[in-house]
Amino acid sequence: MTTKTTTTKTEPPAQAVAQDAHWAAKMERLRQRKLAEAVFTVCDDLDVATAHQRAVRDHANAAEYLKANPGDEDAKRDADRSQQVLDEATAAYEDASVALRLRALPRPAFEGLLDKHKPTEEDEALGREWAETFHAALISAASVDGMTVDEAQELLDTWSLSESRSLFNAAYGVQATMRTDLGKG
Repeated sequence: MTTKTTTTKTEPPAQAVAQDAHWAAKMERLRQRKLAEAVFTVCDDLDVATAHQRAVRDHANAAEYLKANPGDEDAKRDADRSQQVLDEATAAYEDASVALRLRALPRPAFEGLLDKHKPTEEDEALGREWAETFHAALISAASVDGMTVDEAQELLDTWSLSESRSLFNAAYGVQATMRTDLGKG
């Protein structure tokens, strides 16, 4: 048996239209939003990663100093030099790294994944929130690059505990990315 889900567009309430004459355009913008994404970067070259972090920090300091002292020629040269070092360090870091792109799932898909990987009684007794299979399934579902469940499980099984947790936390964390603000409006 197959079911077909249909979406019915309803007219906005008259009161909402009266308050915001541009409601239809606003609603269309809301419908067109893209889901949050995050990049999980793996760099096994500690020297390259450290040099990149140092270059980022040094450039931020130089740029801040230049901003506070706009007429200082030495500050301008330092900022330019730090930008060049940062560009080189960034290129080296990107060459030495593997970036995994992860995307938030639509709410029904995420909730379906949670339902599919509910904890067993044993899992619950151990304080687990979901079955062990959830980790690889979530990483695979969130992967923009097309990582399979088996590939995700392979990484989880062969990486250190810390790195495995970091990968899962990146996939789980993007699900909780907030891009909204409940202003005083």
